Amino acid sequence: MSWASVYVGLPYRDLGRDRAGCDCWGLVRLVYLHELGIELPSYAEDYVSAAEHAEIARLIGDVEEGDAWREIEMVRPFDVAVFTRGVHRSHVGVMVDGAHMLHMAGRSRAVIEPIDRPRHASRLAGFHRHVLRMGVVH
Repeated sequence: MSWASVYVGLPYRDLGRDRAGCDCWGLVRLVYLHELGIELPSYAEDYVSAAEHAEIARLIGDVEEGDAWREIEMVRPFDVAVFTRGVHRSHVGVMVDGAHMLHMAGRSRAVIEPIDRPRHASRLAGFHRHVLRMGVVH
């Protein structure tokens, strides 16, 4: 059983940050806290709804340019995949392995899906690894 399976089926909740429900960043934050012991910022106070793609894109841009994350090419478990929605980089998922991610499927629930599905592959903007994970090999 993969670490990710305990998150499958968690319901979507706008601005959610716990097991009662999450948006996509809330899910990443929950995984990092419970699986890695890394507390990521909430950002829940920085946008009103996950539908605010431009605002979320700004936050993701701030995260990508900050000191805590590095863009990477060789994907490992727990790396974060960033996806576009329209013109904005506003969706994230956590890599389970080199080919699958855990993410919130729309406004439904958390699922594990291959990143090479056409709807994901065409929107993939890159992968990032937290600096506290740079030397960790899974």
